[in-house]
Amino acid sequence: MQDGARLAVDIGGTFTDVVLEHGGGQDSLKLLTTPDAPERAVLEGVGAVLQQTGVAASDVSLVIHGTTLATNALIERKGAKTALVATEGFRDSIEIAYEHRFEQYDLYMERPQPLIERDLRFTVPERIAADGSVLLPLDEDAVRALARDFAKTDIESLAVCFLHSYVNADHEKRTGEILSEMLPDVSITLSSEVCPEIREYDRMSTAAANAYVQPMMAGYLNRLKQGLQSNDVACPLLLMMSSGGVTTVDTAMAMPIRLVESGPAGGAILARDIAKENDLDLVLSFDMGGTTAKITLIDDFTPHIARSFEVARMYRFLKGSGLPLRIPVIDMVEIGAGGGSIADVDAMQRIRVGPESAGSVPGPACYGNGGEAPTVTDADTVLGRIDPARFAGGQVSLDAKLASKAVDRDVGGPLSTDTNVAAAGIAEIVDEHMANAARVHAIENGKDMVGRSLVAFGGAAPLHAARLAEKLGIDTVVVPQGAGVGSAIGFLRAQISYEVVRTRYMDLREFDPSVVNDIFAEMRIEAEAVVKLGAPNEPLVETRGAFMRYRGQGHEINVPMPDKVFETEDGAAFAEWFAAAYSGLFSRTIPNLSVEVLTWTLSLATDRPVAQTVAQQQERYRPEPEAQRKIFDPASGAWSEANVYSRSTVRPGAEMAGPAIIVEDETTTLVTNGFSATVNALGQIVMTKEGLSHD
Repeated sequence: MQDGARLAVDIGGTFTDVVLEHGGGQDSLKLLTTPDAPERAVLEGVGAVLQQTGVAASDVSLVIHGTTLATNALIERKGAKTALVATEGFRDSIEIAYEHRFEQYDLYMERPQPLIERDLRFTVPERIAADGSVLLPLDEDAVRALARDFAKTDIESLAVCFLHSYVNADHEKRTGEILSEMLPDVSITLSSEVCPEIREYDRMSTAAANAYVQPMMAGYLNRLKQGLQSNDVACPLLLMMSSGGVTTVDTAMAMPIRLVESGPAGGAILARDIAKENDLDLVLSFDMGGTTAKITLIDDFTPHIARSFEVARMYRFLKGSGLPLRIPVIDMVEIGAGGGSIADVDAMQRIRVGPESAGSVPGPACYGNGGEAPTVTDADTVLGRIDPARFAGGQVSLDAKLASKAVDRDVGGPLSTDTNVAAAGIAEIVDEHMANAARVHAIENGKDMVGRSLVAFGGAAPLHAARLAEKLGIDTVVVPQGAGVGSAIGFLRAQISYEVVRTRYMDLREFDPSVVNDIFAEMRIEAEAVVKLGAPNEPLVETRGAFMRYRGQGHEINVPMPDKVFETEDGAAFAEWFAAAYSGLFSRTIPNLSVEVLTWTLSLATDRPVAQTVAQQQERYRPEPEAQRKIFDPASGAWSEANVYSRSTVRPGAEMAGPAIIVEDETTTLVTNGFSATVNALGQIVMTKEGLSHD
């Protein structure tokens, strides 16, 4: 990327993080998100960090931005008024969904409601066959009649999804042209552009979601771009995508659905580099912010990648209970377990935590902004883990009395227990939620926790990392520098990239290398057109894949493909590559079944230097604590004295035994009784279980 100062901005549900990279160092700032106008917090943060560092706005060469705005709009149903245009007879596919019960024994099972209501779903006569041939020509007069009707309404966005458009998009493209001519102020989304893949419901759901958030995201990005320019930050603005790469504003405005989970993706990129720097080939990435916790598996320094994702799940851990999005995404589990997660007691006298969050407005009770419900942050304050005067670098001053009052009223009182015990219960429940989510996520991916290390970042993660590690049987925890703004730092380490996907069925018994070579060539041209906008002169790395399965199966697995020109004899190699990938997932192959390819993928990215493993040997010493603080230990049920250290003053080689608290501007690291901590050569805090070597 370009030389000069670089800015990264991450908007979360509670905090907006700003990181400025300049002169070989980094400065950061954390401030409350402004949900009514998210760009306001961004511009305030950018101005403040430039002022405190003395860097001129004109010296900033690049701004990289990630946001949860698209995700929140889908969850909260606060998108644009959107209509759907489908093939005649198929307008209800978006509601029929998979025609299954994802919770078989729940008599009151709730299905996710489609983003587009039935009276806003319309059809036109047309029909494409599965092989791409035209069975019924598009009725253009019917499209024009619909456009005239739409012009009389307040519809802001349109999604067009025709049957089998992934193999022949002519009808969708012509419909899009007509609608754009007659409705110039309405956003148009074509499913063949957003999700050119087989499976009608997934494609329709993805197109509808893209259309639903497009006007809001386009307006926000335009306001942000203009705001930065008016403050003399006139450099390129790039957007983080859910796949872990960054792209241009124009691409983000056309396909804002690819920004879903963009913030957490930055965190996974950071964790990947931390894993490489510490030579940890099995890692669990743990990102806990103010609203949610995100957990990602990283094996051999590579985050797991998925082709689909669900938002707005009706059941926290149940696949199929949300809205499916068919987009490239770093595979992670996200649950409503953050610092702002609200706690209460249910009818069975059990403590519940989340998924509802107090957010930034009104926020936890201890913020003093009108919030009354107790949250995880209130519990951590009651337990002595947080210094109220230094929270968020002093940007937010916490009121411990308000925290105690809220915890006692809504949890301690109903359970007839002491306030500190109630607070410990809140912390234990949220830690168990996260541990359970990690276990389920690992099992779903055919993995386990044996031999893994934990990389913890986000404003709340270092406070809960040691206890989470204990629950998962993990012996090593790494807290990187700038952990409180870890996702934003990850943005600065990401590549400019773009992924293209095509569904083209092929049975390996009829392998045709010319077709495969043409598919990859077409995808390369499309991806390069996007990547070159953000990186016109940089070398590019191409990554290929194919989603394959045994004939008769209903699911596919991703099989990596080499970057080469394929020959006829490569058909046998395809079968071998598939067998190796299948065996890696299921520990077996199935004999005497033919193999088929359903979908092809190509990712193009700038050639990012790979993080290097850093020698960890330093001269050991024990720093003097700057203070001591009483913290409540849930394990013993007693208060104990913990040494307090400032992260800015402990240098590499420092050793600190638990219980200890290591304070920095954006977060606090809690070293529990069962752990000790040292600072490695990169200034990262490495916590290990007592009795284990730090080397």
